[in-house]
Amino acid sequence: MKAADDCRYCLEGLLYQAVELATGDSELRARVIDAGLSFLDREFSTEKTSIAVATPLHRLIRDLTGNADPYSGVKEAEVEMAAEIRRGLDRNPGGDLGECLVYAVRGNSIDFFKDRQEIMESMAGPVEFTIDDTAKLESRLKDARCILYLADNAGEEPFDLPLLRLVGSYAPVTYVVKESPVQDDLTLADLGKFAMTQELPRVISTGTDTPGVDMDMASVEFKEEFAGADLVLAKGMGYWETLSELPRQGKVFHLFKAKCRPVADSIGVPLNSYVALLR
Repeated sequence: MKAADDCRYCLEGLLYQAVELATGDSELRARVIDAGLSFLDREFSTEKTSIAVATPLHRLIRDLTGNADPYSGVKEAEVEMAAEIRRGLDRNPGGDLGECLVYAVRGNSIDFFKDRQEIMESMAGPVEFTIDDTAKLESRLKDARCILYLADNAGEEPFDLPLLRLVGSYAPVTYVVKESPVQDDLTLADLGKFAMTQELPRVISTGTDTPGVDMDMASVEFKEEFAGADLVLAKGMGYWETLSELPRQGKVFHLFKAKCRPVADSIGVPLNSYVALLR
């Protein structure tokens, strides 16, 4: 998915947000913001994906501030929020695929920068998929021999577990996180920090620090695993923004909430729609 004009404003907001998280030095903040705005003036284009611009922008911020993980505190807060939200939900899903998908996509509503009550209400409300390829997914699961599950933000991991266990009953499943920090995405280091490894299956990383995954920057290991997988469950908008640039393979199952207008428009659904799309 190529960037829309609106993505420029979003990237500017991301710049201000990341710089504020990265340093408390007001003079340094001003210098980094100036550098980031100059970068966007040079590099933003609707001929690129927004991820192709966001990734070097994040690297610039980390390099200039000396903060390797500006969103570290955000991830901690999201993990705590996720635990509180789980306690407030009626129950965890059992072995029903549809219920597991709904439970997993609820986690995609977690956003530390939104009002907690708003998030709680959103997650407790009904989930109806505007695009619902659950039946197609179930059919693919029956023949799968190797499955990848591409993780999104740190707070979402507990909501992934029931779906991971269910798809793992069909075939071996590998949980994929980021190699190093970018935004609030889950990384290999986070799994140990938040004591998440015990309930997870085999884990690898994308080999890079891009939101979603830019295949030009991904590791050889990840690209080989992706090519060899019979089914790929891709959680979150970042994977739609990047993997939708690849030819349709009929094996990538996108699961997310369309939280921004350009993403929603690219699929042809209303803003804030839930999507379960096999591509």
